Parts: sequence; structure tokens; C-alpha cells
Amino acid sequence: MQWWNDLISWLTSSAARPTLFTAIVLFLAVLAAGLLSAWIASVAIRRVIAQRDRESKAAAIAVLVDAATEASVWNSLTPQEQVLADRAVGQADIQVRLLPIRGSDVAADWAAHQLHELKRASATFGYQLDPAVVEFRERLLDWKRRPARTRKEFENDLARWRSQPREPEHAIIAAQDEWVAAQHHERYSDTARFAAPERDTDTAPAPTLDDARP
Repeated sequence: MQWWNDLISWLTSSAARPTLFTAIVLFLAVLAAGLLSAWIASVAIRRVIAQRDRESKAAAIAVLVDAATEASVWNSLTPQEQVLADRAVGQADIQVRLLPIRGSDVAADWAAHQLHELKRASATFGYQLDPAVVEFRERLLDWKRRPARTRKEFENDLARWRSQPREPEHAIIAAQDEWVAAQHHERYSDTARFAAPERDTDTAPAPTLDDARP
């Protein structure tokens, strides 16, 4: 215990005060530097994450706007183009729902409803859907800038659409959509069917006199 008593005596002596003061200052400096570096690193990480989220959000919005442009002329696309467009929309929908932003699922539901309406209207209005596409784009860009405010507007639109009567108008619209889709596929099926004989006639040998004899 002698060494402990000597240590206590040295710490309480006036000769140890400069050494203790220097040690305390060094400890506080190291602690402050560690806290400052941790704060800087956390701010940098948050900025990188926020930038990545903004880029993901902008990419998803760009895909949805492009899908709205294709949906406005949906009835003029080939079945293969429609499949590719639906796949792109599905990927953008998942990307929007996975964003770490409150209300992203509400925005995805609103966009899905609007795209469905654009597809249905394309069979009736043809190419006269530019204002609807512009409005769709502006609403999504507004959601990018002010997500909290736009989320409430999306929720109000979804609630209004759900409260609208579904029967019998809904059944009529569904039947009309099925008829338009069937006509669309039949049109492209007929085009492929007519194109096949043309290729056959090009490759078939020319008739001879022996073929014409009984």
C-alpha cells in the first residue's frame, strides 16, 4: 500500500498540478476531437444517404412520367410494348414504395390509379391527353419538393375516388376496358396473320405450265 500512499501524496502536492493540468487538457482535447470527427462523419453519411434517396426518388418519378406518356397512347402500342411499359411501371412502383419517405405508398397508389385512368382514356380520346400527362408530372414533381403537403392531397384524392359509386358504372367501365383490350389484341393478331402469307408468297416457287395442266 506504500505505492498508493505515495501516489496520493504526489497528486495532492503542488508539484503535480502542472502535470495533472496538462493531462486533463490533453484528455479533453482528444475527447472533443473524437466527438467532432464523429459528428462530421454522421453529417457526411446523412448527406450521402439523402442524396441517394433524392436520386432514387427522381429516377422513380422519371419512370412514372414516361409511363404516363406511354399510357396516354396505350391503345396504339403493340402488345410487346405494353408488356415492357407495365414492367417499367411495376419497378418504379416498388422503388417508390421502398423510399424512406413518409407517404411514399400513398403516392404510389395515386400514381397507379392515374396511370390506369390514362390507359382507359387513351382508347376514347386518342392522342388528346397532353394536359393530363402534364398534370400528372407536375403533381409528382410537387410531391418531390413538398412530400408532406402533397401526401395529404393524394390521400384526399384516393378517399374521393373510393367514395365514388362503383356500380353499375364500374361494371360498364370494366366491360368497356375488356372490350378495348380484346379489340387491340385482335388487331395486332390480324396484322401478324396477314404478314405471314406475304412472307410465304415471297419464298414460294413460281407456278409452271405443268402445274396448270389437269
